[in-house]
Amino acid sequence: MFDPGVAARKELASLPKTVHGGQGWKLKDIEDFSHNLNPLGPPEDMADIMASAAGGVGHYPDDSCSELRETIASAYGVGSGNVTVGAGSSDIIRNFPHTFISPGEAAIIQSPSFAEYAHQCHIAGADVRRVPLRKENDFRIDRASLSELIPSAKAVYICNPNNPTGRVEPRKMILDVAKECLDHGTMLFLDETLLELVPDHEDISCVRYVDRYPNMVVAGSLTKSFAIPGIRIGFGFASEETVAEMEKVRMTWNVGNAEQVVAKVLIGERMDYVRKAAKLMAAESSSMNRRLSEIGFSDGGVSDSFFYFRSVEHLGVKASEVNRLMQEKGISLRDCASFGGPYENYVRYSVKDRLRNELFISAASSAVRALR
Repeated sequence: MFDPGVAARKELASLPKTVHGGQGWKLKDIEDFSHNLNPLGPPEDMADIMASAAGGVGHYPDDSCSELRETIASAYGVGSGNVTVGAGSSDIIRNFPHTFISPGEAAIIQSPSFAEYAHQCHIAGADVRRVPLRKENDFRIDRASLSELIPSAKAVYICNPNNPTGRVEPRKMILDVAKECLDHGTMLFLDETLLELVPDHEDISCVRYVDRYPNMVVAGSLTKSFAIPGIRIGFGFASEETVAEMEKVRMTWNVGNAEQVVAKVLIGERMDYVRKAAKLMAAESSSMNRRLSEIGFSDGGVSDSFFYFRSVEHLGVKASEVNRLMQEKGISLRDCASFGGPYENYVRYSVKDRLRNELFISAASSAVRALR
């Protein structure tokens, strides 16, 4: 019998683990479109880069990540004091509410969006309030609804492009929200981990504005950009004062020597690799979307980003059944039921290169025929 004397905190009582995509590796002979990683995969010399880090594993890593922070700062046009480093962006997502949100304070999160925001807020004891992203508004942020909640909130979360909807909000709108939040003493967490795979992302990113808006924290990562989810490297940008507060929460030695070496090489020398992938997917996206519309699999305009959020309700089944049929043809996509009941008829899939996109279209065509 469970001893109530060792019961966990009440905030954990009914809190389930989060569900994420990218599980195709568990399935044999499956091309995984459920994740939104660089379709080129890791750089070809990734093993060599990792091997170059082997000499440092015999001692503790630099807890301050000083050299890596300098590299990140130089690449993104900020000061090294504006950078905090984590074991993936999930580390930054965890540290944010534990730094700034006290139990009972409100956190405003768009819905649907990345599940870790709410999960970490719940662990911190926050009062999570969701702002629905509505189909009739093309799943874009409703500024009026958001503005109503900002005055009573301690923090607002925005994912850009939003996961899973793929919508990209312009810089001006994001900075307008940042200013409104600043006026009310509200923090803004802006997740840009997917943005570098969007063409012209430099015109959208808000990283260089963190000193102007000391209430804003911007998260980034190498996971999607370089297709290396197995190597945990993330970073956050904020004013020096804000970074200093987050550093108090950061776990000691959270980023190992190997990760620091890999990140310095990739960020310092290989960002062209990311831009190449962004151009590739932008070129493929329109054609892929048109073909899928022609066969009756999905309908709607070209995505703002490199992945799609589409209803399959017109096929008469839930997303889980569509995914099952696709997997029979060697393709996996994301069943979005995990984002909440309203989205059990939605799927998310990424854009890849021409050959693999053709395989997706063929599997989608087969699924549509089976359901008619």
